[in-house]
Amino acid sequence: MSENIFFKLRDEIENGIVTGEFAPGERLDETQLATRFGVSRTPIREALMQLSAIGLVEIRPRRGAVVADPPAQRVFEMFEVMAELEGMAGALAARRHTDSDRTALLAAHERCRDASESEETDRYYYENEVFHRAIYAATGSAFLEEQCVALHRRLRPYRRLQLRVRNRMKVSFKEHGDVIDAILAGDADAAREHLRGHVAVQGNRFGDLVANLANRDRRARKEA
Repeated sequence: MSENIFFKLRDEIENGIVTGEFAPGERLDETQLATRFGVSRTPIREALMQLSAIGLVEIRPRRGAVVADPPAQRVFEMFEVMAELEGMAGALAARRHTDSDRTALLAAHERCRDASESEETDRYYYENEVFHRAIYAATGSAFLEEQCVALHRRLRPYRRLQLRVRNRMKVSFKEHGDVIDAILAGDADAAREHLRGHVAVQGNRFGDLVANLANRDRRARKEA
């Protein structure tokens, strides 16, 4: 199985969890999933292990993989930490970015523009990930990059869910523009604040995220 096909398989299972097709507490049967996706149990098992690593699935003795149900407060706390890490990354990128970093950032920004105009949230989500990773790379700090990537990965399903809020994708892209302008201008303070605000889920945005999680759970209960 190619790497791209494996990632698509993993993301299909992740989407099923995020949208409520697989309910919190539900057991994810490897054989049933393998039949559904037309693959062997081996890539299914690997996908479930990866989803376990980001806290979306729990591997339990004698039950196997079960859909996790982290409390909203914990998700909020992870976004708080992510916002601070991203803010630091923005500030360092503003001070340290090279010409090649500038090229990578602008290219990633343009791909996000195309995805935003297509109004395909999943496409935008993947390009958004590339955009943020370009910022991490521009920090010149391998350790910070590792920490940002690790937490970004854990928040992946919730960032994907958040993009489904009405107009969030277009607002996100506009915020990217402010971030890019600050980084390329070498304005570390502005880059820090723009990125911190871009990632933080506070006020209405946190309410939207919680509402989406609640809607997911209601859909799952109705279909059960």
